[in-house]
Amino acid sequence: MRSDFPNLAKVMIDETHSVARRSWVASANGHADFPIQNLPLGVFTPGRDAARGGVAIGDEILDLAAAVDLGLFDAQAAPAAEAASGTTLNPLFALGRGARVALRRRLSEILDADGPARARIEGLRARLLHRAADCRLELPAAVGDYTDFFAGIHHATNAGRLFRPDNPLLPNYKYVPIGYHGRASSIRPSGADLRRPNGQHKGATETAPSFGPSRSLDYELELGVWIGPGNELGTPIPIAEAGDHVAGFCLLNDWSARDIQGWEYQPLGPFLGKSFFTTISPWVVTPEALAPFRSAQASRPAGDPPPLPYLFDAADQAGGALDIELEVVLLTAGLAAKRLPPQRLSLGNAHHLYWTVAQLIAHHSSGGCNLRAGDLFGTGTISTPTDEGLGSLLEISAGGRRPLTLTSGETRRFLEDGDTVIMRARCRRDGFAGIGFGECRGTIAPAL
Repeated sequence: MRSDFPNLAKVMIDETHSVARRSWVASANGHADFPIQNLPLGVFTPGRDAARGGVAIGDEILDLAAAVDLGLFDAQAAPAAEAASGTTLNPLFALGRGARVALRRRLSEILDADGPARARIEGLRARLLHRAADCRLELPAAVGDYTDFFAGIHHATNAGRLFRPDNPLLPNYKYVPIGYHGRASSIRPSGADLRRPNGQHKGATETAPSFGPSRSLDYELELGVWIGPGNELGTPIPIAEAGDHVAGFCLLNDWSARDIQGWEYQPLGPFLGKSFFTTISPWVVTPEALAPFRSAQASRPAGDPPPLPYLFDAADQAGGALDIELEVVLLTAGLAAKRLPPQRLSLGNAHHLYWTVAQLIAHHSSGGCNLRAGDLFGTGTISTPTDEGLGSLLEISAGGRRPLTLTSGETRRFLEDGDTVIMRARCRRDGFAGIGFGECRGTIAPAL
């Protein structure tokens, strides 16, 4: 837990964060991910009904369309509730922070065990709530564009060292947030199986490339950043205003075929080694829910250049980092056969990112690129300086040269068919209720 908590006046802390607040939805009280202090937004399909917007509360989902129909929202929150009740959250994202704040406050009142209208609202339970286990979670928004950054300096250093031992970081890394434009069409919500991709690869001892299933399939632990209100083409977003363009956060697994990537990425960068699948957690954790868990951006090591002026804002440096614990576990056939639990591969924290989210947004738009509501950023793989928090098998196995032995006796250099990768995230701080993100899970199916 980090102690460098920013000035509370600079973040949105209000009654919705009170650790004393409890919900009449009993499963929410003490829930590891979705207590009443979180209230993440998503899109779900209950049974055979149509998809619609919802809010995770404990082990249940509050149906926003039903709540709107029942007239539970006041004039301030109604526009946001209506925007969030459809098949995507893009309309809500476009409304910005004020609408989200009004919606959050009213949702907290609706679900409050001590709320003035509890008896009436709880009496509507059958119309308002769905068991999450009975619902299918969808992509929360229609993703227009997806950009993946490289903001995890420890991952960048570890990966670079495998190929350039004497010069792991290229000269531009500490000056510019590196990124590439990914493929929005292959983003899927947690639980969707991915198929091992085929592609060209050329081993170090092979004289020519061959085509076939990837032999070095990997995961990458990242945060996803949902973009809210956009900007006009040709009009950059100043870094001091970048936070106003964030709609929320999720977990993101940027699956990577390392052998395909290694053969194709020079000179233009990632392509088919990355575009085949990206998994995200389906609940959007809002900036307001994360307000108690913001922290100061870590000071740059001595000798590192300061950010260029367009990437520097004092308030962002004081409170632009996120204190989010990140975990990756692996479930294999061998572990399941021996009734062993999934094995933890990594335990790290998002505060190890070299660039803040505001810096990513300011840089992305600095050349005039127009962001739009529902665009998605990946932060890049998040690793820690020590081995217990490495965010990919590429790092854990040293590029496959140092196999990992599981408690089942199995070994892994990279992922095998049938393996399930599960990512989780938790936020904790003294004096506040802990919140989480839910799972980001994917299982590998054999290549065609």
